[in-house]
Amino acid sequence: MITHQESTTAKLCAFARAWHSNHARNKIFDDYLAYDLMGRETYEMLEAFIREEFTGGEEIADFVNQYFSPIPLSRMPFTEQRLQKFAQEQKIQYVICGAGADTFSFRNENPDIEIFEIDHPDTQRYKLERIEELEWNIPEHVHFVPVDFESESMTEKLPSAGFDPNKKTFFSILGVSYYLTLPVFTNTLRQIAELSALESVLVFDYPVKNQFTGRAGELEAMTEALGEKMQGGFAYNEVSRALYQLGFQIDTYLTPEKIQNLYFKNRTDNLKAFENVSLLSAVFTNGRIYE
Repeated sequence: MITHQESTTAKLCAFARAWHSNHARNKIFDDYLAYDLMGRETYEMLEAFIREEFTGGEEIADFVNQYFSPIPLSRMPFTEQRLQKFAQEQKIQYVICGAGADTFSFRNENPDIEIFEIDHPDTQRYKLERIEELEWNIPEHVHFVPVDFESESMTEKLPSAGFDPNKKTFFSILGVSYYLTLPVFTNTLRQIAELSALESVLVFDYPVKNQFTGRAGELEAMTEALGEKMQGGFAYNEVSRALYQLGFQIDTYLTPEKIQNLYFKNRTDNLKAFENVSLLSAVFTNGRIYE
């Protein structure tokens, strides 16, 4: 199961979103609350950490754009644009698995989206403390659901937090699959299927199997040095088979080439799609073809 506790790599992804919001002129995705949620102290600590550990004290802008920003800056607009399309003219639920420093709950302007943030109790406690320090008001339609995946499951905890399994739901699992084997990730998908009403939607990113070379191989080495080892990725046929067996039909599949054309084409700031990362959305049809 997901053991998505607060991690260095999760903090680096949040830093990348904040960095892009603060520095980029032509923004791919503007997470304008990422810096505030992190706080100046944590932001500057991570900036110093990157400079000292990875760049040898040199300017870090190119390094962040090359290694840390491309994945979160592509998966976030892909997810939230798909979510907004799904939420048109209907009330829905949005379950953010491994929510971490996600700020959607406070950027969202659609009250018809009921949000459930799922994360490890320690990570969620830290986030709630930051929200209290910032004096942010938690909207009535936002729910924080602590789940220790080593001893608990979403199928148990979500309904007790007010989640309705009979209502159409949008599920996102971002930045998690990199550190899971296929059987473990499939088990997570199975829980989502059990919670899904017909025509619910699932979105996730995943690394492509046997493609950890070049820049992807360097990033893999970095995360392992930080104590978070990637598990080798999945082949598309493995992912599609697992989804089909659980009742999902893939409706959007973005290869690295498609991600490049959608989000990074003609940029001059060293931002380009990661060579081994794909994005996918699927609709729960319980085995029926979705139309």
